[in-house]
Amino acid sequence: MKKYLLSTILAVGTPTIALADCGEVSMAEMNWASAGVVVAVSEFLLEQGYGCDVAVVPSDTTPAVTSLAENNEPDIVPELWPNSAGDVYEKMKKGGKIVELTSVLDPGGVEGWWIPTYLAEAHPELKTIDGVLANPELVGGMFNNCPDGWGCRIVSDNLARAFDLEGHDIEVFNHGSGETLATSMASAFESEEPWFGYYWAPTTPLGKYDMTSIDLGDYDAEIHSANQNADTPAPKPSAFPTAPVLTVVTKDFSESHPEETELLSNVSFKTDTMSGLLAWQDENNASNEETAVYFLQNNKDIWGPWLNDSAREKLGALLK
Repeated sequence: MKKYLLSTILAVGTPTIALADCGEVSMAEMNWASAGVVVAVSEFLLEQGYGCDVAVVPSDTTPAVTSLAENNEPDIVPELWPNSAGDVYEKMKKGGKIVELTSVLDPGGVEGWWIPTYLAEAHPELKTIDGVLANPELVGGMFNNCPDGWGCRIVSDNLARAFDLEGHDIEVFNHGSGETLATSMASAFESEEPWFGYYWAPTTPLGKYDMTSIDLGDYDAEIHSANQNADTPAPKPSAFPTAPVLTVVTKDFSESHPEETELLSNVSFKTDTMSGLLAWQDENNASNEETAVYFLQNNKDIWGPWLNDSAREKLGALLK
């Protein structure tokens, strides 16, 4: 059925006729799940609606930024996390070599400490960190922490100290891998048991499981920055910031492809929507292309307005 849907949707466009409209463009595909879906959707719309011949280049944040700086390629980076891109990215931005088009994830990358929503509904006091600290038994007396080597591990370690979790009878359990962290959440849901720990979105688990983010108080940029240092002597409480996730193109591309740039400026997914797509992908063992088909077939009201009149006409059969 998935292959049938894919072949049906791909048959809508007429790329051999329209290729001259746009020509060849290059697009980076980062090596994490949401980026693969964003690329698959963007590639389809660019090829079938705008006549582009899209070359997808496997990449990651550092090599993509380095290539942009040294080679002015790829033309498009559909899902870039600037907070991981470093000084080279900022220099290119200030120098006008790249153009930031839109937040491809809205509101962005989300981090936090979470409990299952069924637990929050049964015990509303647990929606705040003060309520959790006052009722450690209700969260199972355990905090599920990031694996060693993850950036979130340092921040969560410092927050665990700042909130004195262990002094409030909450054991900090350091998971050995991302897989065991996700499995612990899944196992809790199967039995409707307590679970308390770190997670982020967009991700498959937060698409599968209804979770409530704990209110950790106000976000303080200075405190959060200090909490990213493992040697911070006296960490303080701060909520996690929402990380901007942007679509970026080269200045040359934006000037030579104004209509395609306008399309990419419109491509944006709610973070919760993307988590839901990743959950569907996992449950159906689907490829990025098949997940793009699922999104396109079921969310015409979202992506239809992204298109210009010409592209809307080419994809008219799909929009009916």
